[in-house]
Amino acid sequence: QVQLVESGGGLVQAGDSLRLSCAASGRTFSSYVMGWFRQAPGKEREFVAGISWSGSRTYYADSVKGRFTISRDNARNTLYLQMSSLKPEDTAVYYCAAGAVVGSMRLREYTYWGQGTQVTVSS
Repeated sequence: QVQLVESGGGLVQAGDSLRLSCAASGRTFSSYVMGWFRQAPGKEREFVAGISWSGSRTYYADSVKGRFTISRDNARNTLYLQMSSLKPEDTAVYYCAAGAVVGSMRLREYTYWGQGTQVTVSS
């Protein structure tokens, strides 16, 4: 089992950048595929970005490709999401999640979830 705690959310203006962090504790962080998801008010939770165990492979939703970068530091047990050129439509609660399937964008293939951090982008 792994425990996940997100941080770094906040209120920013359109065009700004923000970096989210997800601190992991418990079982070996490096044994998990990691992902970021988000959920806007009244909408379903959606995939944002994912990364393989070593960090050698990353994959993104089309809506964030070229603007967001996922990375991980296995020595620090931490996952990151660097977000740039933020848009109002990026406003959501952002969740990190741990799973076992590389390349998966499906919620059900991620077993452990954090509590989320709010990102609000004003126009």
